[in-house]
Amino acid sequence: MKRTIPFFIASITGMFFVVAYFIPYTASWGEDKVAVWFDIVASIAVILGSLNLLKMSLKKISDRRPGWGYAAITVTAFAATLFVGLGKIGVNPSEKYPDFAWSGNHLENGSAFWWMYQYVYYPLAATMFALLAFFIASAAFRAFRAKNAEAIVLLGTAFVILVGRTYFGTVLSGPLPEDLQFSALTGTIMSVFNLAGNRAIMIGIALGTVSLSLRILMGVDRSYIGSE
Repeated sequence: MKRTIPFFIASITGMFFVVAYFIPYTASWGEDKVAVWFDIVASIAVILGSLNLLKMSLKKISDRRPGWGYAAITVTAFAATLFVGLGKIGVNPSEKYPDFAWSGNHLENGSAFWWMYQYVYYPLAATMFALLAFFIASAAFRAFRAKNAEAIVLLGTAFVILVGRTYFGTVLSGPLPEDLQFSALTGTIMSVFNLAGNRAIMIGIALGTVSLSLRILMGVDRSYIGSE
């Protein structure tokens, strides 16, 4: 029963979405009914995930394990975000309910939650993506070795793309005909060869998704339930 009931729930829910997508008459089933169940389950999952994050972080802090300082920062940031988000600090009442202080949107410009997102989360995320660019460049330098013809083609294409995306590429290929400039070559590679590869990958992902979905709906794959 511990594995049969979750299987029936997953199969019936999945069939609801399939039927609602392909039959216009039943479109409201997936949007108005099953989607509400999904939101409820997702909300519970967020709560459980948050509690598990706090549990693991607090345990690491209490045990003074390596990295416990980062866990302390995580707990502090989590508590601060939860406080300003649930308390709607700095939020003005909405026009519809002016007598209720919490009726405003927590993402209102100037609110504490908005301030944390704009001046704490957003700069940190931009910093992480900026560092990611250097890691990618370093990995590409180590991986792109001209050992054979395929590696030479990959290295040449990567060089054209990297240079074509910069101002240096425009200056370097300025004397050349317009069709041979780095910017034009970059556009051709991205709109022809890269697009064709992306479409092939997306087709493969779609076929894999359909195959896995059918295995789950028919009960062939029950890995989401866990091992015995």
